[in-house]
Amino acid sequence: MTEFLQQVVAGLASGSIYALLALAIVIIYRSTGVVNFAQGEMATFTTFIAWTLVDHGVGYWGAFALTLVIAFVGGIALERTIIRPVEGGPVITTVILTIGLFILLGGLSNWIWKAEVRAFPPDRPFPTSAWEIGGVAVSKQDAGILAITVVLVVALYALFQFTKLGLALRASALNPTASRLVGIRVGWMLALGWGLAAALGAVAGLFTAAASPPLDPNMMRPVLIYALAAAVLGGLESPIGAIIGGLTIGVVLNLVVTYDTHVHLDLDRMRIPIAFLAILIVLLVRPSGLLGRSAVRRV
Repeated sequence: MTEFLQQVVAGLASGSIYALLALAIVIIYRSTGVVNFAQGEMATFTTFIAWTLVDHGVGYWGAFALTLVIAFVGGIALERTIIRPVEGGPVITTVILTIGLFILLGGLSNWIWKAEVRAFPPDRPFPTSAWEIGGVAVSKQDAGILAITVVLVVALYALFQFTKLGLALRASALNPTASRLVGIRVGWMLALGWGLAAALGAVAGLFTAAASPPLDPNMMRPVLIYALAAAVLGGLESPIGAIIGGLTIGVVLNLVVTYDTHVHLDLDRMRIPIAFLAILIVLLVRPSGLLGRSAVRRV
């Protein structure tokens, strides 16, 4: 039982990273109807920016905050310059653009930072020591990642539920035409959605670099697969589903790999195939996800 609880706690920490990236995917999908395949590369790029700031003497948390601002502004700029011109066009066009962004940002990361692995200083952002609670060692880093994830989710919930800006963002995603009729600047709301998604991705990237060092240009590619599995599991239109899906995927992957004692497979290397299998099963059994709503058309 102690080992089980140990892996559940660790799985919740890694799952919270998947949940943040899945939430970023859901925010963009709700507003555009398109999965942003560049979300992982955006996160990697901003994480390297944070490393550069720390390497030039900026404190970790100062670099963390500055990186979120840069990511937010960068997300808005990408929407305004690349996504906005094809708004209202075929969905496949936007999908191809996000794939192009994936390739472009990946290439830029390798070109600017020379495809070399980097590492943040030790004990950043949290100490690597642990507390022992009831025989279960709880890493301070895992606890810190989970706590900040909870704070961010609560802050986003408050933004969307209790502010005029949040209401405008929700209205623009659900019914752009009606929103324009009541004076909401839908274009800018969509851009703000991209900015929020980019900032969430930056947090996911920073925590991935902390939890699974070193910092590598390809580090977010498997995380993107897990986040996609989480978003599909919870429902691509459900922010709460993204959170639940991310935590579930994190715990399940940890438990499967830990208890691989009777199966002659290297399940640690099969994390990504397992995530793809989860996506396939959900799409076959319940395409709308656990908390998604099935679309109904009347004819």
